[in-house]
Parts: sequence; C-alpha cells; structure tokens
Amino acid sequence: MDLQNQQRIKDAAEKYNPEELVVILGSSDAEGAEIYAETVANGDPTFAGPLAGVQLGLCVYDIFEEEIRAEADTAAWEEQISMMEMVLDPEALSAAVAAMRKEFSKYSL
Repeated sequence: MDLQNQQRIKDAAEKYNPEELVVILGSSDAEGAEIYAETVANGDPTFAGPLAGVQLGLCVYDIFEEEIRAEADTAAWEEQISMMEMVLDPEALSAAVAAMRKEFSKYSL
C-alpha cells in the first residue's frame, strides 16, 4: 500500500469513528492483499509509511468476500468486477484478507 493511501486511511480513522469504517481491498494477488489488510488493521509491517506502528484495528474485506458482494449492485458488479473473478483467484484473496481481519481487526460489519 503506497504512502498516500496509508495517509488517507489514517486521516479517515482520525476524522471518523474507526468502528464505523470498512476498508474494501481489490488486490490481484493474495500476498499483497494480506499485507494491505495487515497494514490497515495492525500497522504497516514494513515500517515505512504513516501506519508504521499504528494499530487502527479497522474492519477489512476483500471485494470478493460474500458479505461485500451481497451489498453490491448486481449490474455494477457485472460491469466492473465479474471479469476479474474469471482471471484472479477470489477464494485465495478472500482467505488472505479474512485471516488478517480475524487476527488484527477490532471491529466487524
């Protein structure tokens, strides 16, 4: 996760109640998704960005997780996301993010 996005997330968590925030990721690989999820929940594991050592505990999901898909507009999903389901590994992405959420998130949907 780049430094600008880390700062945006940190700012949002400071401005709004972190209990009411949900971070939705759309990564192309499970390893990256896991690192991004850890970053927003437990702090930047590389200690390079604004979230280094900052444990926000934010609720984090992958776009392919059923809880998120169920809330999406069907037409928008088909137009914007369905193609990615065919070329990525939605199960691996969802599992990676879910594991980080279970371990580090303080909040849930």
